Amino acid sequence: MRTIEIFDTTLRDGEQSPGVNISTNEKVEIALQLEKLGVNRIEAGFAAASPGDQKSVAEVAKRVKNSTVVSLARAVKDDMDKAYEALRNAQNASLHVFLATSPIHRQYKLNMSKEQVLARAVEAVTYAKKYFTEVQFSAEDAARTEIDFLAEVVEAVIKAGATTVNIPDTVGYMTPYQYGNIFRELKKRVPETEGIRLSCHCHDDLGMAVANSLAAVEGGATQVEGTINGIGERAGNAALEEVALALETRKDYYQATTKLHLKEIARTSQLVSRLTGMIVPGNKAVVGANAFAHESGIHQDGVLKEVTTYEIIRPESVGFKSNKLVLGKHSGRHAFKEKLVELGYHLDQEEVNAAFAAFKALCDKKKEITDDDILALIDTKMVRGAEAFQLESVQLAYGNISVPTASVRLKRADDSVVEEAAIGNGSVDAIYKAIDRATGEEVTLIDYKILSVTHGQDALGEVFVRLQQGELTVTGRGVSTDVLEASAIAYVRAINKILERRGESVPVAAN
Repeated sequence: MRTIEIFDTTLRDGEQSPGVNISTNEKVEIALQLEKLGVNRIEAGFAAASPGDQKSVAEVAKRVKNSTVVSLARAVKDDMDKAYEALRNAQNASLHVFLATSPIHRQYKLNMSKEQVLARAVEAVTYAKKYFTEVQFSAEDAARTEIDFLAEVVEAVIKAGATTVNIPDTVGYMTPYQYGNIFRELKKRVPETEGIRLSCHCHDDLGMAVANSLAAVEGGATQVEGTINGIGERAGNAALEEVALALETRKDYYQATTKLHLKEIARTSQLVSRLTGMIVPGNKAVVGANAFAHESGIHQDGVLKEVTTYEIIRPESVGFKSNKLVLGKHSGRHAFKEKLVELGYHLDQEEVNAAFAAFKALCDKKKEITDDDILALIDTKMVRGAEAFQLESVQLAYGNISVPTASVRLKRADDSVVEEAAIGNGSVDAIYKAIDRATGEEVTLIDYKILSVTHGQDALGEVFVRLQQGELTVTGRGVSTDVLEASAIAYVRAINKILERRGESVPVAAN
């Protein structure tokens, strides 16, 4: 039984999803949960992309102890220098350097010959080895690279010191049969691959990322790269939870497994969904709301008689459990802190105090407090550093025969207050126009979603918005028992993200 190592790139490739912008504290929280999940390597970001990304990688590197923390870098010295600075305090660190190898990338993107690409790859790995014991080299667009040249590159970078070689299907072009054969050919042509990790990295443009990853495992890959919930550039990456469950459920076929703590999958999926604003579809394998639901009468009858008739995965095996009333308005700070630990949070005392105050306020609005309520509440109350604007109050005048009018009161970072009012086509439109006036920002609302966190008339409402300003696209999230308040919070947070990102130049990293 082979052990397949897991390389998570949710914080790097996943964050390249349009509109996703994860703060440093949120990245740390996700990284700590990935560590709890048992991920071998966590790609914390692309340190050279921006000062903010370098800071995030550095913070993750300080906090994570049991997983290797990785930074991406182009095959240029400045990128590798910045990655080293970000990772220097990591207990276990690795550099991930990439360079395109396919004919189309060589001709149109790099304007380099085969010989130049080969020399640059070797030079980059050699330079990286001065800083790092572990160096991963990715042949970007390897799947569309001539097999003879790809084998030549793989052999050269291994000899230069690469400890992992990644063979990405950068544009999701491959079929499982073709992709698996690339690994078989490389193992046949380059005997040195036996001494290193051979990694796969699949995109989902044709919906085959997980199938291709599993085919790579059959072909000899020893590491699988992907993201939680399959988020990422364009159609996303291979969903790691699906790969892990496929290997676990079909050990008889693949003769391979991972060392992931599978019961942490549900919690990890929910955390990533909340902090990125990327909603998990109900029919999503393993972690979707309907993944273990049975509506057909025949199916229900079969499951009641013998669960394995229609259920090949038990919901408990990935961490799903029924909601229970665990805390209430009489619960103390100590019990609340223990519940946070149980749910996977790692908050300092100041954050615990702020979360406890928010919890007590929620207890006055809701009779029953579930784990999902606490998860939603804490994820929105996590300290994110200084924000340009905070919502202090929102008031609305509305009637079915009158024009909706909203007034908002916002507090600036310098503690000054601004108030504005506006009318709109509806309640939410009026609120958002008032916020636009108060902040002085012109943005376009391109997506708006309301979800119910739990059940009942007093359920928390969770609102996600996506805003666009020029080339910037960001998401915001708000939670409240009042969906209009949640809508205002989400909008203000999205505007804060625009203000934070504006003016930064962030090169796009592909793999």
